[in-house]
Amino acid sequence: MKINTVAIWFAFILAFLNVGCKDKSGEKVNQAEIAASETPYFNWKGATVYFLLTDRFNNGDPSNDVNFDRTKETGVLRGFQGGDLKGVTQKIKEGYFNDLGVNAIWMTPIMEQIHEGVDEGTGFTYPFHGYWMKDWTALDPNFGTKEDLSELVSAAHDRGIRVLLDAVINHTGPVTDSDPAWPEEWVRQDPTCTYETYESIVYCTLVDNLPDMRTENNNDVSLPPSLVEKWKKEGRYEAEMAELDAFFVKTGFPKAPRFYIMKWLSDYIEEYGIDGYRVDTARNTEINVWEEFRKVCDQSFANWKMNHPDEVLDDNHFYMVGECYGYSIDTGIYFDVGSEHVNYFNNSFNALINFDLKTTKDKTLESVFRRYDSIIQNEPEVFGTLSYLNSHDDVNSYDTIRSKPYESALRLLLAPGGAQIYYGDETARKLNITGAQGDATLRSVMNWESLKTDTLTQRILTHWQKIGTFRANHFSIGAGKHQILTEEPFTFSRVLNDKNYKDQVVMAIGVPKGSKSIVVGSVFSDGTTLKDAYSNTSGIVKDGMVSLDSPFDIVLLEQVN
Repeated sequence: MKINTVAIWFAFILAFLNVGCKDKSGEKVNQAEIAASETPYFNWKGATVYFLLTDRFNNGDPSNDVNFDRTKETGVLRGFQGGDLKGVTQKIKEGYFNDLGVNAIWMTPIMEQIHEGVDEGTGFTYPFHGYWMKDWTALDPNFGTKEDLSELVSAAHDRGIRVLLDAVINHTGPVTDSDPAWPEEWVRQDPTCTYETYESIVYCTLVDNLPDMRTENNNDVSLPPSLVEKWKKEGRYEAEMAELDAFFVKTGFPKAPRFYIMKWLSDYIEEYGIDGYRVDTARNTEINVWEEFRKVCDQSFANWKMNHPDEVLDDNHFYMVGECYGYSIDTGIYFDVGSEHVNYFNNSFNALINFDLKTTKDKTLESVFRRYDSIIQNEPEVFGTLSYLNSHDDVNSYDTIRSKPYESALRLLLAPGGAQIYYGDETARKLNITGAQGDATLRSVMNWESLKTDTLTQRILTHWQKIGTFRANHFSIGAGKHQILTEEPFTFSRVLNDKNYKDQVVMAIGVPKGSKSIVVGSVFSDGTTLKDAYSNTSGIVKDGMVSLDSPFDIVLLEQVN
């Protein structure tokens, strides 16, 4: 039985509150044992995170497709397409994510965006992607309402799925006629980053007309007049100010720009119980900002857990994964930001996004798995990674023409460390859209229609579901120790011994179709019944091997309890 130890502690409190409870036979019910046994083990180091663009995933409410008169003609795939929170919730309730083995969903920012758009040289663009902030305290109506967010988080938690939002502290949205620049004490509008030194990475704008937040400013500043005017029109100025005053009194922070935003972002934790933040442009902001943000998020998460004991999923702390552009797992806990050697795992991030895996198309699976394992197993406990093959802003992704959808699932989902599925990886959604320029081609609408009618798309999804479910059932795959058993066919094990959670699996790739014998070595003892989760066939270990008969060249072995 896989038991979450701190869940026992939490359940003990419940048991204390229910002392004397009896079942129908009159015997006392041990609430601690019941709660602990029903709490599945979860480890962020081996998580499967599904990353989706909120606007491009699924349209659950067509009535919110147009807001703020966002009706201008845009470049190809540079306008809103209708995806929203209700659409994500719909797929959660249908079981789409559970069937894929996903245990966390990361959505692009859903806060209110600038109302206008800009011409980026590739066609007029609206802020469908969510990274052009106007008001951190409100949701953009194109994405939905706060009631929609609450329902989404509850639906996800009910199914054992965690929810990550996207934190943007580095910048506001571009300046337009409808979206005035924030005051100079809040943002800088030049110079543009050149990425040659630490200063030219941190104290600059990412691109032209993307005001950079003065996160180094420790002085008190007043709210931007445009935000004050907006809140007054919406009838919530007094309430927002009272909350801000209470926050600054409680924390003792100066009323500096970064702390306002931290307060606004932490509200989503304390109010909705989100489980983590993916932090945007982490290397473009001082490391102390993320250490401060960690403290604020941890406190808010602890407050939410205390106030919602029946909704707590596990004993894990709040999760933070950072995007430091160009970071590779080989770098370990340090990353060079210009002239600075920065440790992003020192009281800040649980993991950094790993930009390396998508570059390994010419490397064997064993060489990649062995290298990743050697790094992960030798870094401090605080170290973690989240690898991807394709993403929303990487035009040099692993498989932009979708020629390797089956191999991609093996490379991503069986690699040591955390795995990030980009929406549509599992259905070979097209990433080369005619007429789309730059990163827009990576952001097409999810191919639900193809999934309904095309048998090839359905087979690809089934393949991803089998491997994803196996990964979700066995955290040893992402968080355990890797060991090769045979080179031909490629057979390897993963073993994890973490407190009261012990798990081991054997996987083989490129085995003969039909009858086959798989080496399991000492991972499973003779006489153990094993099931191949890929074909749903079983066999008994004899002389360190198990014999199976299946029509597939992939075997995923787990012990039958």
